[in-house]
Amino acid sequence: MNLIQRMWMCGIAASVWAAAAPASARQPLPVPNRAASRFNAAAHGAMFSPLVPARVLKPGLPKTVSARVMRRVDRLVQTPYKYGIIIHPGKGQLVDSPCVYRFGHRWYMLYVRFKNQGYETQLAQSTNLLQWKRLGTVLPFQRRGWDKWQDDGAIALSNTTWGGSYQPEKFDGKYWMSYLGGDKKGYEPPPLSIGMAWTRNPGADRPWHPIAENPVLSTTQAGVRAFEKETLYKSQIIRVSPRLLGYPFVMYYNASQKGPHLERIGMAVSKDMIHWTRFGHGPVLTNHRGISGDPQIVRMGKLWVMFYSGAFWTPTGYHPAHPRTFMHQAFGTFACSYDLVHWTKWQGKPILQPSLPWDQTYAHKPWVIYHKGVVYQFYCAVGNEGRCIAVATSRNLRAAH
Repeated sequence: MNLIQRMWMCGIAASVWAAAAPASARQPLPVPNRAASRFNAAAHGAMFSPLVPARVLKPGLPKTVSARVMRRVDRLVQTPYKYGIIIHPGKGQLVDSPCVYRFGHRWYMLYVRFKNQGYETQLAQSTNLLQWKRLGTVLPFQRRGWDKWQDDGAIALSNTTWGGSYQPEKFDGKYWMSYLGGDKKGYEPPPLSIGMAWTRNPGADRPWHPIAENPVLSTTQAGVRAFEKETLYKSQIIRVSPRLLGYPFVMYYNASQKGPHLERIGMAVSKDMIHWTRFGHGPVLTNHRGISGDPQIVRMGKLWVMFYSGAFWTPTGYHPAHPRTFMHQAFGTFACSYDLVHWTKWQGKPILQPSLPWDQTYAHKPWVIYHKGVVYQFYCAVGNEGRCIAVATSRNLRAAH
């Protein structure tokens, strides 16, 4: 039995919470009341506020995560074995931003393809998380409107439990994605906004349906904060107990300010997946330089873990062998929280960084799952084979295949 399995069998997912949380905070969160969450969208729009204060409704939750717990999480999510590239770009193309979920008995990946004009969202399918079959385009160029040339989607409401089902959940009888969109050609030309789309079948090779209310978040809305006035980027939406923040749906996304380029991660909340309210007066996670983005949220017991991408900065507790080279690279790291608002950043060695010819420039935008005793870290790899999608694992699966 390897380290990952031993730690899981010993209940580390629960112990990371128990090690630091006070007794008053160790009560299970209630299951969301689905019927209560489906209130009238039109009425909500009438009451819509562009900004709510960063207020946690559940008392007693600690605002910081101890160094001991952070080290335990770091050990738990290690993926030292780089299995290799699993999706190559076509000629003159780039692929990027994997997000993986399970639907029925198969695994699916939403990822983005860039071909000269902009982003389109693609779908791939797998039975074993290692070999992937491309299915087609599920969010194509819209040809007109605010998202004419940029359509980069990520699955919403996927099960966040570490080692859980990873199945997306329905709301209002539909499956959902959030996506960044824009009406200009090129590679992420600002301004980009965030929209919503839905489908009845997230395993089908057919286009999703953008909602009429799009974009749901933009840089021109009332309440936009200084850190997000230039453009909005990748987002993930999770479902939580409304007793924690007062809202059942929480969105995390990275955005950039006007002026010197700096990307930070912000937060928005909703009660109907359509009308979104910015949460707090600033970002919930920043490293004060470079890029912090592409968040993915998972839950280990009572501890929330955010995997995210970093670039052009160095964690304060990490001393790379070649500091100047590292400052020009992109990597994967994480932060932890008990309340989804206050995040403690891991300051040690990144959990993902360039090391091989095909990811020697960037190894970033991680999407991490735990399945049948193995941690899989999907990521965007940039190196001598272009911009690709690769996977690293906690066990050497090359030997098994």
